[in-house]
Amino acid sequence: MIYVVVVVLYLALLVGVSLYRWRQVKTQDDFMVAGRSVPWYMLVGTLVCTWIGSGSLFAGAGRGFREGFSALWMSAGAWVGIAIVYFLAGRVRRIAQYTVPDILETRYHPAARVLGTLAIVIAYLTIAGYQFIGGGRLLNILYPAVDPDTGKAIICALVILFTVTAGMLSIISLDVFNGIIIIVSIAVAAPLALASAGGWSTLVETLPATHFTVTGRLGISSAIGLFLPTLFLLLGESSMYQKFFAARDEAAARKAVIGMILGVIFVETLIDVTAIFAAGSYWTNPAFVAADGSFDTRATETILLVLARHNLPVIAGSLLLAGAVAIVFSTATTFLMVPSTNFARDIYQRFINPDVSEKGIIFFQRICIVVLALVAYVVTTRFESILDMALYAYTMVGAAVTPALLAAFLWKRVTPAGGVASIAAGIVTTIAFGFLVSGGMEHLNLGLFLLPLDYDYIIYPAATASILSLVIVSLLTPPSPEEVWKKFLTK
Repeated sequence: MIYVVVVVLYLALLVGVSLYRWRQVKTQDDFMVAGRSVPWYMLVGTLVCTWIGSGSLFAGAGRGFREGFSALWMSAGAWVGIAIVYFLAGRVRRIAQYTVPDILETRYHPAARVLGTLAIVIAYLTIAGYQFIGGGRLLNILYPAVDPDTGKAIICALVILFTVTAGMLSIISLDVFNGIIIIVSIAVAAPLALASAGGWSTLVETLPATHFTVTGRLGISSAIGLFLPTLFLLLGESSMYQKFFAARDEAAARKAVIGMILGVIFVETLIDVTAIFAAGSYWTNPAFVAADGSFDTRATETILLVLARHNLPVIAGSLLLAGAVAIVFSTATTFLMVPSTNFARDIYQRFINPDVSEKGIIFFQRICIVVLALVAYVVTTRFESILDMALYAYTMVGAAVTPALLAAFLWKRVTPAGGVASIAAGIVTTIAFGFLVSGGMEHLNLGLFLLPLDYDYIIYPAATASILSLVIVSLLTPPSPEEVWKKFLTK
């Protein structure tokens, strides 16, 4: 019962702070980018909380349970991406727009804004959707009378309430506290999980040898297939850039990136390591095995929640469950906030009602949040696992948005036509791959080789199509004038 009480009280705290912040929202800047006044240390908390979501808590942990330390390839993509972003953060803040599609239109063409918005909305609703799934599983483990689907609906409703009240202002206000809970809870859980498994020597005897190798049982192609979607997503991650726009100044944005990389490396490594330690206790448990004898992916994705509920001391378990709530809520709210901002700013205000008032745009965005949350809820039904949803969403942004976005800041020869073609190619290829996977095909014959139709490999065709379109079309079309590209390339 104490676990239920802890989670309910934490949820009440989140919603209570959001309702308090509601009264402080006066302008579009307040709601969308927290008034552009956030200091670097608060940005660190909110950036870490945004990235550490159900993709880490469930998909990454489940992969760690099944495959061992090679699961860290998925996290490593983010580590490298953040390091690259450090050199762009100041320039992004200097442009001081509201959204990534703002940047795409400024550098390319209005069509790039529309297509970029489409890619971000598809991806971010998928990400928000699997936060609902993760929250539903959490409530089911805490209180089995609540089935996962009912729990998913409850979490969806609470996330809507939290997000529509104060927007980015409430998200950033709580993310520092959420970040502390996440870091402390997983740091406490890791050594306790290893002790529960019988210590390191017993763990090595229990788990396959491939769990302790660099590329694991599935080899280098699968490892890179995990690394690249995360890398490409991080480089084009709209919620991160939107939070850069919220920074007090360029220096605050750059400092926040340093804190973010340290926080993400620490937390994601401990999440995967804790799941591997927990696997030592549950490796032969039939609850994690499917009917065909293989591991049940959905079951293994709940390993950290099962660990918290059944294997850790009450205080440590309660802390880890509170950390899980923080992870689900922080990520879900941000990944609803960003596409709703895209719709409000990049479609409604840009093309439909340019003269809308401050109150009008905030009201419209709140309506968007409710509608998009319901769409995200429906999206949860078309994927087999959170890992599949994560890789699809990461690739949608990583292939469709990231090449054009990076080229805007790094390549003066990129042209409006090249940018638009790149975004369109990334969207179409990602969607096509998803349809082929859902159709039950196992391989796609490309002549020289067979492409496995598994989400582990979706980044290969999508990124290739996007990058080739960007380069070829740009080289075949006239370059942009200096006044267009100069502010993007000036350090």
